[in-house]
Amino acid sequence: MKRRTFIGTSAAASVGLMAVKTANAMSTENIETSELKGNINHSACRWCYSKIPMEGFLKNLNDLGIKAMDLTGPEDWPLMKKYNIHASMCWGAGKGILEGWNDPKLHEELIADYLRVIPLVAEAGYTNLICFSGNRNGTDDEVGLKNCAEGLKQIMPTAEKHGVVIQMELLNSKVDHEDYMCDHTSWGVELCKAINSDNFKLLYDIYHMQIMEGDIIRNIQDYHQYFGHYHTGGNPGRHEINETQELYYPAIMKAIVETGFKGHVAQEFIPTWEDPIAALKEGITICDV
Repeated sequence: MKRRTFIGTSAAASVGLMAVKTANAMSTENIETSELKGNINHSACRWCYSKIPMEGFLKNLNDLGIKAMDLTGPEDWPLMKKYNIHASMCWGAGKGILEGWNDPKLHEELIADYLRVIPLVAEAGYTNLICFSGNRNGTDDEVGLKNCAEGLKQIMPTAEKHGVVIQMELLNSKVDHEDYMCDHTSWGVELCKAINSDNFKLLYDIYHMQIMEGDIIRNIQDYHQYFGHYHTGGNPGRHEINETQELYYPAIMKAIVETGFKGHVAQEFIPTWEDPIAALKEGITICDV
């Protein structure tokens, strides 16, 4: 399942895609577990494990010592609280990846939606709420940046009041999200500067930015103050983050730790292994520096 089709449909997808063999939590009996070091706050993106029903996946996270999950909405939070799993990146507001803040025609609808969801995030005890620039659709990048800033500034007082951080995700427009506007770190940083609020950050997706610009560690070192969250993924293919792909994640994680980052790093690779939970465990182990 592609991520863009999953956004906003997590509940339906979890039911529609589950197979008999994943009706319960995947077995962790044969997975060797070890205590995590605590330098990285680990999370996992729900959509990558949508074939495992939510409650089963929460049990898996507990078994692995992973204390957070990304890309969940209000309908998921009560069950997550039951298993003491934190919602490290919330969604539930907006129109998805394709239609975003760069289109002023959508501002009225987007503003109303985010003003509705921001208090829900805060009341649930969470901090981060995702947003998207939207596709260019012929709009110049400079104009799109200005449009995004004008719209987002109208929700920032509410975000600041409730202690919620609005995070725009950097995505590649070369392979996965053709025409997406927020596709380079430099553009996202300029948007952060234009909004000028500690409650607006970038979700730095390492996989996407490797495709668009590379130089991952230098960009983390230079711009980490604008990054509020990280996603992983092996390139090419967005699969496991081991030696089958070109990025060396231990060095990337060490660079993140050295910046003093205290947020979450979420695994967002699509497992290819027969046992996806074993693949998740490997990813966590690689990143646990």
